Amino acid sequence: MNETINNIKNRRSIRKYKNEMIPQKLVDEILEAGTYAPSGMNRQPSIIISVTNKEVRDKLSRLNAKIMGSVDIDPFYGAPVVLIVLADKSCPTYIYDGSLVMSNLMLAAHSLNIDSCWIHRAKEMFETEEGKEILKSLGIEGEYEGIGNCILGYRDCEEPKVPPRKENYIYRM
Repeated sequence: MNETINNIKNRRSIRKYKNEMIPQKLVDEILEAGTYAPSGMNRQPSIIISVTNKEVRDKLSRLNAKIMGSVDIDPFYGAPVVLIVLADKSCPTYIYDGSLVMSNLMLAAHSLNIDSCWIHRAKEMFETEEGKEILKSLGIEGEYEGIGNCILGYRDCEEPKVPPRKENYIYRM
């Protein structure tokens, strides 16, 4: 089977991670793959914030948990790296374009034997004053919306089995 198709078929979301940092070289490869996601008219409206600093990662985890209505959990499941995808709302295809970046990040990670999961609430995180301050501190200006948090790490659990695909997924004419 083609390696790319194999990666697409076998990537699974992981929700339990080891406390082991990913080498920066691999994080950089994953980030670069994200920048090659397709976008409407090649506008490239997305940006990626790479978080490898544990203190910042934990701050973002608390913010995400607060939005969930809980303070006793880590919505990032112990993953040491968080890649946050945001997209410029002035672009008509920004949600789709940012979603494609998320997909590229997760598939690239899988191809490098790094596990991942899409964690929601990025939109809500960066609508808060705390989230806006983070963007401002990075010099990010404009009307950006959080698309997703891509957590990365090495799983601390069994590899999930690939569930069968549903019936009537594909219709042909």
